[in-house]
Amino acid sequence: MKKLFPVTDSVANKVSYYHIMLLLLSLPFDRFYSHLILISLALHTLIQLKKQYIKPVFTFNNLILQSVFFVTVAGTLYTVNKTQAFNEWARQIVILLLPIIFCLNPISLKKYRDNFLTVFALGCTASIIYLYTQVLLTIGYYHFPISAMLSPAFTNHNFSAPFDIHATFFSMQIAIALVYLLYALIKQSLSFNIKIFYIFCCAILAAGIIQLSSKSVFISLLFIINIAIPYFLLSEKFRVKYISVAASLSVLVIAGIFSIDTFKDHYVYDLKKDLSKASDNELTDPRLARWGLAMKLVAQSPVIGHGSGSEIQLLKERYFENKFYRSYLHGLNAHNQYISFLIKTGIWGLMIYLATLFFAFRLAISRKDLLLFSFLTIVVIVSFSENVLDVDKGTFFYAIFFSLFVFAGFETSKVNPPDNDADIIELQATKKDFVTS
Repeated sequence: MKKLFPVTDSVANKVSYYHIMLLLLSLPFDRFYSHLILISLALHTLIQLKKQYIKPVFTFNNLILQSVFFVTVAGTLYTVNKTQAFNEWARQIVILLLPIIFCLNPISLKKYRDNFLTVFALGCTASIIYLYTQVLLTIGYYHFPISAMLSPAFTNHNFSAPFDIHATFFSMQIAIALVYLLYALIKQSLSFNIKIFYIFCCAILAAGIIQLSSKSVFISLLFIINIAIPYFLLSEKFRVKYISVAASLSVLVIAGIFSIDTFKDHYVYDLKKDLSKASDNELTDPRLARWGLAMKLVAQSPVIGHGSGSEIQLLKERYFENKFYRSYLHGLNAHNQYISFLIKTGIWGLMIYLATLFFAFRLAISRKDLLLFSFLTIVVIVSFSENVLDVDKGTFFYAIFFSLFVFAGFETSKVNPPDNDADIIELQATKKDFVTS
């Protein structure tokens, strides 16, 4: 395992390093911490700003990273609800800022990417262990049988409740951590003890994924583990053996899910219910029925949509008219990022989002980047069931990992920046160049 605490870099880069590390560790917790750390990182970057180390800001790659924010800004020009449109600006501002911060900050993301992801994975493992500890303490306090751990009271949103985070958005973070540890086990030279520890962490994270019961993230992981990992990381010689083992384990996990009523309800019954038509006998409003109402809104303005911030206001009118009272009272969005773009910015907004994903996928495949590919796979699949870019945890997940993986992949070898102006003068005098991405 690489050293997690840099000792040879400049003081400014060390401070940036710990900011980014803390930003990743803060993701499962209250958004206050993520916002505070991001502001601190931005201020530190501006204070330490030196033109010698500034990377180009106006690039095609940055435009791709920031594209959805610019779509939201453009949609504000003709919105029916400017207040909510500006609220969307506030939620998505991190998508605009992070690429700029990474351009202005001289820290090498390529050099420290694995350090960041190792710490993030360990933090996610600790978070899952903490949640299981809370479950066991609750079970012990009320003298429930240990089997109660697998009851609805301790799964899905109830499992992630101590962190006050949506189960799907927490699962997305856990999935990235799990994929990274699998990547490390396959590609990195690790000692025997570290391998055993990583396998233990993988088991904890996998258990957390199942306990959180996010169907979209679970499907994403099945695809990544069984198809993406052998394609990106293994030679043809080892692919068949790996796929046989991974497929067998996947079948066992699925069989286990079907054998436990709580998980079977979450993964199978709830999916059937979401894809069913509305019924007077149901207390909940199926996703498919809400999507049908949303598509009627899309049909009213298919090309340009109704403007940023318009989705919930317009959907609530439809919910009330069609007696979807639960959805109306909770002010539910479409729970589909693609339909959300169609409602707010029409076909042109959706095309930009799809083009962003397409270019990023092409980039991931061209450089055999499993982590970027896995991130995109999770975003694409979860976007079918959630408005990823309309909530704080979703925008931070999208902005941080998208920017981190893209910037880390494009950086070339870099000379560590000097600690003071005297060092800069000395280096300029000897005509040594700083190579930046």
